[in-house]
Amino acid sequence: MICWMELTAFKPHPPSSFPKHTLTSKRNKPTYANARGFGFGSLPLLSSICGHSRARLIFVSQLHNNNEKRGLRQCGLSEVSSTFNGSEVSDNDFIVVNFYRFVFIKDPNEEVAKHLAFLQGLDVRGRIYLNEQGINAQYSGPSNEALSYVDWLRKDDRFFDILVQISPAPSGHAFPRLKLRYKPSLVQLEGGHSHLPMLDPSMQATPVSPVEWRERLKAINNTGDASNGLSDTDSIVLDVRNGYEWDIGHFDKTTRPDVDCFRSTSFGLSKSEVMKSDPLANADKEKTNILMYCTGGIRCDVYSAILRQRGFRNLYSLKGGVSYYLQNEGPARWRGNLFVFDSRLSLHPTAYKPEVMITEKDQQNVNNTFARCYICGSQLCDLRHRNCANLDCNLLFLCCRGCVYLHRGCCCLGCMSAPRLRPVLPGNQRYDKWHNYRDLKLLSNLTS
Repeated sequence: MICWMELTAFKPHPPSSFPKHTLTSKRNKPTYANARGFGFGSLPLLSSICGHSRARLIFVSQLHNNNEKRGLRQCGLSEVSSTFNGSEVSDNDFIVVNFYRFVFIKDPNEEVAKHLAFLQGLDVRGRIYLNEQGINAQYSGPSNEALSYVDWLRKDDRFFDILVQISPAPSGHAFPRLKLRYKPSLVQLEGGHSHLPMLDPSMQATPVSPVEWRERLKAINNTGDASNGLSDTDSIVLDVRNGYEWDIGHFDKTTRPDVDCFRSTSFGLSKSEVMKSDPLANADKEKTNILMYCTGGIRCDVYSAILRQRGFRNLYSLKGGVSYYLQNEGPARWRGNLFVFDSRLSLHPTAYKPEVMITEKDQQNVNNTFARCYICGSQLCDLRHRNCANLDCNLLFLCCRGCVYLHRGCCCLGCMSAPRLRPVLPGNQRYDKWHNYRDLKLLSNLTS
């Protein structure tokens, strides 16, 4: 993707004096320009680059001969990826923002206090965790307020070039409240990751750009089946997400992870016996190329450090994860939707690259045939999970409408007779937090 910036009546900074970040307007909130086309790339940097707020960003997938129009020039700053669907973006449009960085933070509790002070009064909800090894953030809010936090963060030299990913939240907030605090582990992993060398670049997998990732997958699929372990190119594509994430979307010919929580992931960790479910069990640690991917990249960074310690040498990870890939390459070699950890649950690739989906719609529909109902095994078109109505089960599973009705929202016959059953929710509605239902049995007894 190429980012172009159309400017009117501006006084640009000399190239050598471009600031790395900027803050503008009252309360350190940036002034954002209108954005058309495919998002707004580096909006938090816009006012400092242009010296004027009247600008708009246009994203195009290829250049045309008439691009010599007055006022167009190429913009090389595109680290903030956007996923809007081509409509004009207003300050009140809700978005979800995701970013992370492993970097040394001397006093994380002081850092938490600084972030809380800035976000006070802003309509931002989500999960923002900090510790001595860095930051991990997923939150929602109106675009102007959500992105002002990014702009503020980039004042810090440790985060000036952080890759920020943005996706639309058409129904408003995707999180119930803001949780910003110190957390010993930025991702859920058995035993945490504070003991891992997360700040050592040599222990990380080599990042692969979306376009290179696409070409690598093409080469692997043309020479062998990546789902069966080693291909003719001695490469393995490793999905380090949860199994239920794979169930609604994954790259072609990849193996479903045999885990329901990243915390218990154990690829390549077998010692005494070979595990059939481990695609790295028979891998040559010196020669095999291991291509790892997850939603946004952080789980690959953590797990690559573990595999490095286990002696695996040729590790590669998809830069920015699947969300960044879909935004740049569209659904090529991707099947289905992308699972996200917020109230939206599932995002169709049209949220990332709608112009490609128009031409590949039929092919995409064919690619969805892998999804099956957890209960009856029938093919599904709606790639969206639901939780079991049994409060004490709460399994996240895919289900056809018929089984939802017959099993009263439960995942199995056993759960149908459980003492604490929540009501069956129609459509894509989600249950409230568990504490809203914990007294179901008591209430049932009182009303019977």
